[in-house]
Amino acid sequence: MNSFFQEKHPSINRFEQMLKTNKVLFFDGIEFENIILHYIDLGKFNLAKKALAIGMDQHPKNIELMLLKTEILLFEGAYKDAEELLVEIEILSPENEEIYVQRASILSKKKKHSLAIALLYKALTVTENPAEINNLIGNEYLFIGNFNKAKEYFIKCVNENYEDYQSLYNLLYCYEKLKQKKEAIVFLKKFIDLDPYNEIAWHQLGKLYVNSNQIDKAMSAFDFSIISNESYSSAYIEKGKLLEKTGHDLEAIKNYQISSKLNNPNAFISHRIGLCHLKLGNSKLAMKFFEESIQLEPNHEKSWIDLINLLQKNNELIKSQLYVKRSLEVNGDSVELWKKSAEINFKIKFYHDVCVACENIDCLGNHSLKTWKFWLDSMIYLKNWNSAHEIGLKATKLFPNNSSILLRIAGCKIRLGKKKEGHNLLKETIKRNNITNLMRKKIKLFFPEFFNFNL
Repeated sequence: MNSFFQEKHPSINRFEQMLKTNKVLFFDGIEFENIILHYIDLGKFNLAKKALAIGMDQHPKNIELMLLKTEILLFEGAYKDAEELLVEIEILSPENEEIYVQRASILSKKKKHSLAIALLYKALTVTENPAEINNLIGNEYLFIGNFNKAKEYFIKCVNENYEDYQSLYNLLYCYEKLKQKKEAIVFLKKFIDLDPYNEIAWHQLGKLYVNSNQIDKAMSAFDFSIISNESYSSAYIEKGKLLEKTGHDLEAIKNYQISSKLNNPNAFISHRIGLCHLKLGNSKLAMKFFEESIQLEPNHEKSWIDLINLLQKNNELIKSQLYVKRSLEVNGDSVELWKKSAEINFKIKFYHDVCVACENIDCLGNHSLKTWKFWLDSMIYLKNWNSAHEIGLKATKLFPNNSSILLRIAGCKIRLGKKKEGHNLLKETIKRNNITNLMRKKIKLFFPEFFNFNL
């Protein structure tokens, strides 16, 4: 328990002392309201419900406590009970805006968004806090994909409260969905005129300029965001990304490092710094930051891939195979990492591991021709002719006229004793397709007997 909170709200302390005894102490309605909200904020719903039950016993017709009960019922998904209680509240306090808000919440959860909006319009007629209701209306319009109407209400929210950043983000999302970049820029410039040191507005304006390919304006916007708040790390990150894009990698690194000092280091920043060093030719430093990124976030797929690519480039195949194996322990659903596994294991002739990788790629729904070739060739190298033949036939369902697959199937048929079928398929494939020199060499390596044919 936060001792400062208890000193300011001694009712919390009294209530918890009461729970340790069999005595029931009296609290007024406001005290119960504070106690319940306190436990809800802490996520202690059992204590919140216990306080609510005692509070309702002592104050059975207290509107605020009844409304808190409906909130808890809504949280638990008991919509029917919540609706029944709201009917009772409406009789006691017919002009209470919370009745409309909570009924709208029930309808929204039931995906009846148009009905929810109608109730929220009614709430607007009785509320003293229209900003909150406007936000709820905007969100309902988002749910039904009416971005123009949602935009209208989020503009109202932002105009009323410059620090309503959630509404600002939602507004910019509406502009994005409506493909209104210019309108979004115009709005943000007007917004900045009213609140010139709003770092978030400058930051968002910079991102819009980047998307509009107005690089100089974007850089200026990020600089103004930093001037407005030197500890706003997101501006340094976006400026770093833009510096990278324009080839100023050393400056980009400096901005990423500032951002990292302002917040705890994270995998994204370490990865970006690694990429900058890679472009600058600092392979060892790049590797260091890729490894740091992975330590910070073991399932950061991009860092694993870039680290493995770097090891491959340095011809450290055994080490890259070890890293691929480690990466898949935490990224087992990554198609790209399984592809890396297939590629590297094929190069070092670990054909059983290639087959495992290809099978996983197939199960994950990726069906590239290269993967099927790795799989088929590995089975051929393992002289597992039945499996190779079966995999080849599966591949033809996706690539029905691919000559490299058909030639391999022909070879498998011959090795399985189906010589007539194999020879016929071989002749037909050669007749219908243009066989490249590279393909000729590959097939003759697998099946030397093909030398008897015009390959």
